[in-house]
Amino acid sequence: MTAPRNEIIAVAIFCVTYLMISGRQLKILPLNRPAAALLGAVLMVACGIMSPAQAYRAVDYDTLVLLLGMMIIAAYLSLAGFFEWAADWILSRARSPQSLLLLLVCASSLLSALLVNDTICLMLTPLVVAVIVRGKLPLPPYLLALAMSANLGSAATLVGNPQNMIIGHLSHIPFLRFSISLAPAALAGLAVEYVVLRIGFRKVFAGAAVQRPDHPPHQPDRRLLILSFVVLALVFAGFVAGLNLSWTALGGGVALMVLARRDTHQVLKLVDWHLLLFFAALFIVVEGLNGTGLPDGIYHRLEPVFGTAAASQAWNFAWFSIAGSNVFSNVPFVLVAGKWIHNFAQPELMWKVMGLATTFAGNLTILGSVANIIVMESARNRVEMGFWDYAKFGIPVTIFTTIAGMAILMLIG
Repeated sequence: MTAPRNEIIAVAIFCVTYLMISGRQLKILPLNRPAAALLGAVLMVACGIMSPAQAYRAVDYDTLVLLLGMMIIAAYLSLAGFFEWAADWILSRARSPQSLLLLLVCASSLLSALLVNDTICLMLTPLVVAVIVRGKLPLPPYLLALAMSANLGSAATLVGNPQNMIIGHLSHIPFLRFSISLAPAALAGLAVEYVVLRIGFRKVFAGAAVQRPDHPPHQPDRRLLILSFVVLALVFAGFVAGLNLSWTALGGGVALMVLARRDTHQVLKLVDWHLLLFFAALFIVVEGLNGTGLPDGIYHRLEPVFGTAAASQAWNFAWFSIAGSNVFSNVPFVLVAGKWIHNFAQPELMWKVMGLATTFAGNLTILGSVANIIVMESARNRVEMGFWDYAKFGIPVTIFTTIAGMAILMLIG
């Protein structure tokens, strides 16, 4: 098989895979996102684009191990009843619909920065829906706050979302140095998001009042909760100290397995194995595309557009990353565009720009991030939020948060 033909087949496999993972399941091929990515990975090998050995080497096991470790820790927090307790605490402390919105923004963003945004949305959404329904409040502003804050907050650390995990492994930027630059930008973004939602839903909030819960607050398993937070604190201390992110996280997860004295089958059932499979297969599909040289060709054509000065490169690449993340999805975009970073004037700054832009880009549309899809699908039996219902808030939030976040990032560096 000739090289040009291989390239055509690789591009075709990538495009078909992307179409299947970016939209809803097709009636003629009812595959979900992980299954679609797995099909693409198998086709790359079956069609001779990659050998099995090359496919194995394409998988970034560090990212998968880091995800697994953080998911195990989140699972123990869930078993301890932390998320139920947190939802009750938020509702009991809220004095008005606006203060409830602010508390939810803070809680969702902080937890996403510490654990993983997709996992937080998966565990919090049913509880938030129950809290808001019980409080007799409108769901849309709070669902938007949960999803958008999870995205924005996750930008603050290298373990907040999968694309940042990949950036951490590819760039080798120390954990603390990354957060010093990105955390202030994330905080600015959260402030912008809160203002946009509060103004956008001002009429809805005007006639609403928070209803107090009519049941006693949920009592968490104190021993397991304290143990989980001690382990999480030690894991983050390891991150800050410069230890290997992946094995520090997995070490924390395993330590909880040993010390918690809980049935580990219960814990492992809470791990999102579908997400791990999805990323493993996606690494193979994207590497097959990279082998064609097409991404490099795209970069060389676009290189003049980015400019030569560090500041112009940063701003232009930020907007390009937002567009690319919404066209190709943020993780595939990072895997492809990550190979271009060494060509820029300040590579470390551009890694940070990519982390910020690809994460903030998730708020543009309802399909912009997995976190959005998780929130909206989980609440679907209570409220149906269409594409434009989301986009009329997502578009201004993305534009304004990116401007604010980039301005701060350029000052801090």
